Amino acid sequence: MTDQKHEVVVTDINVHFWSMVMLLVKWAIAAIPAVIILYAVAVVVSMALDAIVGPWWHWWTGQST
Repeated sequence: MTDQKHEVVVTDINVHFWSMVMLLVKWAIAAIPAVIILYAVAVVVSMALDAIVGPWWHWWTGQST
């Protein structure tokens, strides 16, 4: 393989409006499971910190147990 650099300059991208709309709709639909997974991870981390640290983990609620 050669070690030469090839520079490329993109001057224009022609994308149809409805193609872009469909792409954004697919991204929005794909974001739903991603948010659910992130929420589940946050719950697991919160439960782990609660088990490790105990009542001090709830300092932000203002409740003392």
